[in-house]
Parts: sequence; C-alpha cells; structure tokens
Amino acid sequence: MLRSRIGAPREGHSQENPLKHMTTRTRLRSREERASPLQSAVTTALDDMKAVNVRVLDVRGLTDIADTMVIASGNSDRHVRSIAERVVEKAKELGFRPLGTEGARDGEWVLVDLQDIVVHVMLPRVREFYGLERLWDNEAVAPAVAAPGASRAAARRRPATR
Repeated sequence: MLRSRIGAPREGHSQENPLKHMTTRTRLRSREERASPLQSAVTTALDDMKAVNVRVLDVRGLTDIADTMVIASGNSDRHVRSIAERVVEKAKELGFRPLGTEGARDGEWVLVDLQDIVVHVMLPRVREFYGLERLWDNEAVAPAVAAPGASRAAARRRPATR
C-alpha cells in the first residue's frame, strides 16, 4: 500500500518538473556572451587603437594570478604606450582601477594588471622573443608526463652497447 502511494502524484498536482526553474543551459555560450564587460572594454580599446595580432587567452586552469591574458602588438614604442594608456582609460570608465602598469617608460613591453585580466602590449620582436602565447595557451600545452608505453618503445629501438 505504501509503494503505490510513493510514485503516484498527489491529488490536485500535475506531473510537472518541480525543479523547472533550475534547468541547465544546453547550448554553449558564444565568446561574446562569455566575455566580461571589462574584457569587452579591453578588446574594444585594442581595436580602437589599431593593435596588431590580438590574442585573448583563458588561463584559469594554468595560474591563479588572472583569469584572462590579452596579448597584443604595436608598431612602435609610442604606439605600444598609447594602446596601454587607452586600455587603462577604458577600464577606468567602467570603474575598474588597474593594480599597476609596468614598462610604460621604455615602451617595448607594457603590462597592465586589471586584476582578472592581464594585458601585455609589446613590440613584435619582443613578443616573438618571449613567446607568451606558447607559454600560456592551454590548447598548446603538452602533457607533463609521457605515455607509459612511450619509454618502453624508445628503449626497444636503442641498440644495446657493450
């Protein structure tokens, strides 16, 4: 008698999902929908100042210092400084005060720390030399540990020396 009452709906109530308001999203959000207002302001400032080769990297699983790193290039040291200044201006307009700006005096590589987002603006030769994309891009990260069978296969290929 108890079993028949457990699965049966109560009188006057329909069989609707009681957690209907807690459904999960089935469609992934596009990059524009996922971007924070600060990230949108940063990319807009870079676009306004004609920054070259802009890369936005999600580094959440790689470091605790920031969620996003934005790497861009300028054509000259003055252009690099101007891009960084515009990024700071746009962030301040939204109410985000940068924690710091480094390298503005030299203008070869300017770093703007906006807490959740770190912006690197640099000359192309400096960018190529340091290779931050290779360092922080999660898609290009190689596994830290080789596959277990790989070392055995390499050992078999080596001729024995005596």
